[in-house]
Parts: sequence; C-alpha cells; structure tokens
Amino acid sequence: MFRYVTALAGALLALPAAAQQKAPLELRDMGSFHIGGRLFDIAGKPTRELPLGPGNIQKIDPNGQYLVEQMYTQYFLPKARRGKLPLLMWHGGGLTGVTYETTPDGREGWLNMFVRKGWDTYVSDAVERGRAGWAQPEVFKGEPVFTTLGFPWEAYRFGPKGSWDADPAKRKPYAGSQFPVAAYDNLLRQIVPRWVTTDPAIDAGYLALIDRICPCALLVHSQSGTLGYRAALARPDKIKALVDVEGTLRGDETTAAKLKHIPMLVLYGDNIDDTTMFGPQRRINLNMAALARAVGGDIEIVNLPDIGMRGNTHFMMMERNNLEIADYIDKWLAGKGLTD
Repeated sequence: MFRYVTALAGALLALPAAAQQKAPLELRDMGSFHIGGRLFDIAGKPTRELPLGPGNIQKIDPNGQYLVEQMYTQYFLPKARRGKLPLLMWHGGGLTGVTYETTPDGREGWLNMFVRKGWDTYVSDAVERGRAGWAQPEVFKGEPVFTTLGFPWEAYRFGPKGSWDADPAKRKPYAGSQFPVAAYDNLLRQIVPRWVTTDPAIDAGYLALIDRICPCALLVHSQSGTLGYRAALARPDKIKALVDVEGTLRGDETTAAKLKHIPMLVLYGDNIDDTTMFGPQRRINLNMAALARAVGGDIEIVNLPDIGMRGNTHFMMMERNNLEIADYIDKWLAGKGLTD
C-alpha cells in the first residue's frame, strides 16, 4: 500500500520562493535506492597511517573486497497518475540527476513538471556521478575529466565563438537566448568530474534499473542519448518510447530494424550549425531517422526553432521556456498512447 505524501514548502521538491503560489505537489510515494554494482578485490597494496586529528592516527589497509559501480536513483510518484508507464530521466556527461531538478536560477525543472503532469518519474545519478560515488583507480581506468569555467559557453551554445569572457559582465550570449545567463556559474557548480572509460559500467547500472522498473519511457540527454539507444537494443521489450535531447543515436540498418517498434523523438535547440559538435551529431541522427523510416520505424527529429521555440541551448530543460518544451514532450508521449 503506497502512503500518500504532500510535498509542501521545505520538502524535497519544494518550490522556489517566486513560485510558491503553485499548488503543492501531491505524491503517493517518494524515495530512493542504489542499484547494480559488482564485487572487486584489491590485494598486495601497503597499509598506511591516516592522521585524523591530534593524537588520532588510523591504520588503513586498502586490501580486501569492495562493492563498486553502483548507481543511484530517486523516484517521485504522483497521487494522480496519468502516465501509463514510469518515465526515466537520464543525464549527460559530466552531469548528474540535478540536470532535471531545480534550474540554475531557481525555477521548476522537468522533474517537478513531469510529476505534475502525472508521470511516475525516476531520476538517476549514473555510475561514477553524484551520489553513485567514485571507485579506486584500479576500477575506473584513466584520469577523470574536469570542466573549465569557460568550456560550456561556446561548446553548448550559450554564446557564439569569441563571446566568452571570465568577467560575467563581458560575456555575450546569443540574442534571445532562453538560458538564464546570470545563473551560468550555478550550472558550472552542477558539473562533476567524469571518466571516459566507464561506459560498460554505466550501461550495466542502467540495465539493472530497467530490469527493476520497466516497461517504461526514457528521457535522455547528451551522452545518455547513446546510452539510452544501447539500452533499448539490450531491452527492446521494456522500452516503449525514447525522448532524446541532443544525444546521438548510434546505430545502423540492423539496429533500426530491431527498434522499429519503439517511437523516438530527438529534440534540438537553436544555433546547431554554429558548433562542430552538434551539426555533425544531428546529421548522424537524421541518417538514423531515414534508416528507421525505411524499415517502418519511427524516429522524429524536431528542431525547436522550426516549431516556434527559439533561443534554446544544449540545456533546454533548464531554460525559461522549459515548461513549453515539457508540454511538447508530454503531448508527444500522449500521442503514442502512453497516457490515460
């Protein structure tokens, strides 16, 4: 029996001060769990002494068995459920589930919005991100990648080439940008180190989640576009729809045929052709859409400016028109028969 929870001010999904007039979120349940992982043995390493304070020395023996590569998920289940299936939200590279939570300038994110729309919503921190935790160098091979303050500005289309400046007053965003650029530094506070060697472990964590929760719909972003497509290939009977926000669908004629029963929506924001990253990526996805059509599949590529939504960056779920985009996604899912 699910317990009923009303998420009021101060609760985990509390609204920012500017939006307190909205109705409280009413939930039938909420919670979190870790899932997946594997055992890993370390042997042959020397012990060491760790000073914990004056007169407090702890002997550390790193040898032994560890549980590593687990994944973290939190869930929010609305009292008035409308989505027929759970909606799983997966983040991009160097990010965590915070992507879908409160926006950098303190507004509601897609987590709250889709719960309000009646979707059982699951948001994860993938393996080696956020609350999933790190592991030893013996487990995560290579060095973690860190993001400089200025890298996302041009790479993710906050401003054109040459528009970045360390001084916030001198940064030049695209005209009409939907991103709250005054809160740019808050976005950078969300970005975490990432490894480029951990995809198999991330895949395993997501498949463990799918096996526990699904059938379901996936909403993926950036790096997890590829991960979501791979998950659909591994569990084609459990993924009923895939919404991809500027992520790559890496496949061919064979994969298109295998997934022809799964409707897919790929969304792109503005100024795509101004970057060396997203123009080529979109061409890959357009090719996948053509392959899908040839075998009776359904991959829809939508450029938001073409439908009247202009000024969006790679982080459309955080932007001023994020509710308008959420409405579009929700309507698309409903059109696929996934709502009551």
